[in-house]
Order: sequence, then structure tokens, then C-alpha cells
Amino acid sequence: MIKRFLWVGLFLTLGCIDPFEVEVPEGPQYLTIEGYISTEFGPHEIKLTRGDTYGSVFEGLIRPVRSATVVVRDDLGRVTFLAENLDERGTYLTPTSFRAELGRAYTLQIQLVEGQVYTSLPEQVAPPVPFGDLSYQSVEIPVEGEINNASGVQILAELTDPADANNFYFWRNAGATYVLQTRPDLYFTPPPGRQPAPKDCCFTCWRSENTGNQSIFIANDDNFNGLSTTLPVAFIPDNGLRFVDTYRIDLRQLSVSQEAYRFLRLVKQQAELSGSVFDPPPARITGNMLSLDNPDEVVLGYFMAAGESKRRIYIKATELDFVQPKAIIPDDCRVVEGSSISPPADWNPAGG
Repeated sequence: MIKRFLWVGLFLTLGCIDPFEVEVPEGPQYLTIEGYISTEFGPHEIKLTRGDTYGSVFEGLIRPVRSATVVVRDDLGRVTFLAENLDERGTYLTPTSFRAELGRAYTLQIQLVEGQVYTSLPEQVAPPVPFGDLSYQSVEIPVEGEINNASGVQILAELTDPADANNFYFWRNAGATYVLQTRPDLYFTPPPGRQPAPKDCCFTCWRSENTGNQSIFIANDDNFNGLSTTLPVAFIPDNGLRFVDTYRIDLRQLSVSQEAYRFLRLVKQQAELSGSVFDPPPARITGNMLSLDNPDEVVLGYFMAAGESKRRIYIKATELDFVQPKAIIPDDCRVVEGSSISPPADWNPAGG
């Protein structure tokens, strides 16, 4: 009986606990700069955004910074104005005729509509290193709790590193196009009718897309200075559509500064934290952007000026060891965004 009263008293005590409200101060909205210029002709993109941090009702929301004045200035005092892309606000483009010159140093300068002024530290353009031969291979990725593995295609590049300098490399995906196959013969009318309504066209299209890498591909030549080596430079996830037939992608090999490489290496390390207790705590990574109005203001991102080499590769499904089951789109392939029933004018899988 005494034990029963003790339990009742305990429950009554727990039921009377008042909730403790914690007020978290709203975090700052950091200006973030993303983009680079290179020795290839433009347009080159610079993106300006602000992200709301922990404590804001808009936490996680990334908003474009519009109507800014954005210029690139070289060490000879020449100024190039960037125009805002009205179809993608917050993105600023150099003229198509602009390209960075070898040996020149460039700074990015920004003035917001509110009047704040920002500048980057100077970035000197390193000579581009030519691409070597490209190859590719299937990669399977085990997924915890799933029977089927994820997969994709890893692209490898042969690189002959110059011996006369310490080189730093950064690889980026450019535009991609692939043969898209759909099933318009399986089309159904929309609900509530939901009746079979096969279409005669079109089964095959060519779809263009911009694919970002799931990782940051970088390297320095500490272990292969002056030698030839083969390095992974891109990974394209297999979504059941890309590798049904032929996939084409353009790759960019950027020769970046040592400071830019350091920044990318730190970003890569934080992006690849596994979430285990052995991971180092995340930290804010300092780029090369500064506020001229408030030296203590945190500005995120890095402006790069780089020597650039480009290379194209066609990936053929018949040469892959593993692909995902074909995804079914029961409709005309032309309804898929970025698709056309005609291949690009320069589509040439046979010629590479």
C-alpha cells in the first residue's frame, strides 16, 4: 500500500512540472559569395546569397542578393562590370568576351543596394594544365537499411603535372546531355478519370542538365610533382535515367591558388564528416572576402581566379559493369524539362 502511494505521488509531481522556455537569439544573416573567373571566355558566374542561421523563423532559407553592383578589377586597374541575370536573381555574369589573363591578379568588388562594400583579396591566375585521357568506371555504394546499392559513374583523368611549380587542382562539372528514354505508350489520363491514353510520340529525347558533384574533387602535387598520375575528377549518380544509353559531360580542370585550395580542402573535410564521435567539431571556414565597412563582419565563400582546361567525355551504358534498373516515365519525353527530340548539333559519341 505504501509503495502504491509513492507511485501516485511521483506521477502527481511529474504532472505539475511547468515547461521551461528557452529564448534563442536570432543569428546573423551571412553574405555568401560563390563563383570564379578563368582563362576561358565567359560568361563567368558570381552568386550572392544570404542564409538565415539558427534562431531565425526562416532558418535554412537562402535568399538571393539582388541589384548589387559587382565588378572584377585586375592589378592594372582595368574594371569589368558584371550584369545580374534577370532569370536567376542574385547571379551576376561577366561579358562573354571576358576571360582572365595569365599572371594577372584579380579582385572581386561588391556594393549592395544598402551601401555596404565588400572586396576579395587579390587572386593571381595560374597557368592551366592540359587534361590527359579520360576514363570511367561503375561504382556501387552500399546504403544502410536498403537491399539495393546506390551507384554512379566515376570519371578518372590522366594528369601530367608540371615540375617547375607547386600546382593545385580543382575539378568541376560543366553541362551534360544524355539520351532520355520514356514510355508514352503507358500514359494515363490525370485523375479522377485515370484512363489509359497511349501516346504515339516521343520515346527518345536528348536531355541537358547541370550536374553538381556530390563531393569536392581537388588535389595538390605534393606526391606527384613533375610526374604523370590518374585521379578521380567527377562522380555522376545513376538515377535510372542517365545511363540507359549514352551520357555526355564536359569537365573543367582549374589551376587554383594555394589559398583557394586550402579553403576547398577545409570545405571538403566538413562536407564529408560522418557524424561519428570521432569527427572534429564543425567550424566556420574563412574565405578571402572582406567587408570594407565592418572588418569584424563574417563574409562566407571564396572568389577564385584560375587557369582552366576543358575536356568532354561520352559514357556508354554498354561499357558499364553496373547500372540501376531503368526508371519508367510513362509520358512523352518532351514533357521532361530540358529535353528535345533533336540531339545537340555537336553530339558525336563516335568521335568522342
